[in-house]
Amino acid sequence: MKFNTLLAAAALSCAGVAVAATDHGHGAAPKPLHGGVVTVASDLEFELLAKADVITLYVRDHGKPASTQGASGKLTVLSGTEKVEATLAPVGDNKLEAKGSFKLGAGTKFVATVSLQGKNPVNVRLVSK
Repeated sequence: MKFNTLLAAAALSCAGVAVAATDHGHGAAPKPLHGGVVTVASDLEFELLAKADVITLYVRDHGKPASTQGASGKLTVLSGTEKVEATLAPVGDNKLEAKGSFKLGAGTKFVATVSLQGKNPVNVRLVSK
């Protein structure tokens, strides 16, 4: 009987870890505000909106726009065997943009390194739907 109790306690504690790992302190997963794909990294929300000639990365802190003034970044776009790198530059209050010629489609992977002013760089990974 003790073994079953220990096993149940271990299962419940693991379930709590899984929930905490997906929660990120935001309650529900963040929703896209601009029609892009969203992820959370280093307690910041990033929404990526991709077009063939410009990729926009919106930054939010707990649902509120995060300042991108003085920010910088690098974006890598992986589409099939094609790899394109571009510079992310601040545009507007809470967004960064990379301009270029990008091959896009379902499953395109985006890897960004974003440095907000006064903060450590954040690595952001997203996949288009």
